[in-house]
Amino acid sequence: MNTQTVAALQIGSSPLGTAQTLQDILDYQDEIKASGAVLVVMPEALLGGYPKGELFGTHLGYRTPEGREAFARYFHEAIDVPGPETDALAAMSEKTGAAIVIGVIERDGNTLYCTALFFTPQDGLAAKHRKLMPTGTERLIWGQGDGSTLPVLQTAAGRIGAAICWENHMPLLRTAMYAKGVQVWCAPTVDDRDIWQATMRHIAHEGRMFLVCACQVKPSPKALGIDAPHWDADRPLIQGNSMIVGPLGDVLAGPLKNETGLLTAQIDLAELTRAKYDFDVVGHYARPDVFSLSVDGRAKAAVSFQD
Repeated sequence: MNTQTVAALQIGSSPLGTAQTLQDILDYQDEIKASGAVLVVMPEALLGGYPKGELFGTHLGYRTPEGREAFARYFHEAIDVPGPETDALAAMSEKTGAAIVIGVIERDGNTLYCTALFFTPQDGLAAKHRKLMPTGTERLIWGQGDGSTLPVLQTAAGRIGAAICWENHMPLLRTAMYAKGVQVWCAPTVDDRDIWQATMRHIAHEGRMFLVCACQVKPSPKALGIDAPHWDADRPLIQGNSMIVGPLGDVLAGPLKNETGLLTAQIDLAELTRAKYDFDVVGHYARPDVFSLSVDGRAKAAVSFQD
């Protein structure tokens, strides 16, 4: 056996903003190093925040000045990539010896992206993945990624890739990532529902991979002292339920509910060969004579100049 420790850090964005959230993350450095984890996955939109319940002053056909101000505040909390926050996370990866996958709100020009950043102890900021399809009204505030940011990285934990929240429901995206040889699937999210846990187990079982899901955890509006008229004031905004799953859909750790913490599990990549004995979705179980998938991995620019 050649086991490695992988981890999900369940934590929420601080109501005090990005600077405090970053400090909250860095406070886990000693615990991560002590755990021996070679991979740590953190939730979606952790730096920059997931504005659950925010309306941004939009009604069909018009936007309010108050909504524009709300967006400006949100824009201010986003991060530049690279920037001082990514420098701090790169140093954290080097100090702990763990690769890091973390959800951030990335600022690029005047557009925001929901992004997963990849850090390794050797290379620092190594890659990024921009969410291809923001869900529902997320499309109001986030741009769409393209096929140029679908990285798979070799790490001490194995070959890792990421899909953010409801991207995990996209069968063609999953197939593309399976074809890239993902061994440890990283799933930053803010979905805390029971059905999401079923989705995570299904994907691990379908792809015959290990899976690390990290979800934010946020207390109730009453506890935060905020007004949320469309939400039960006593109910947590996000409950967490981070989990780690094996390649046959077995839960190795979690779900961790309504508390912050580092969730860990031991994995052995040798299990993947045994798991794919009877099902390899892009191998012996594929039918390329019937089905095929074409993936456009080119970056798409709104404007291009040719001399």
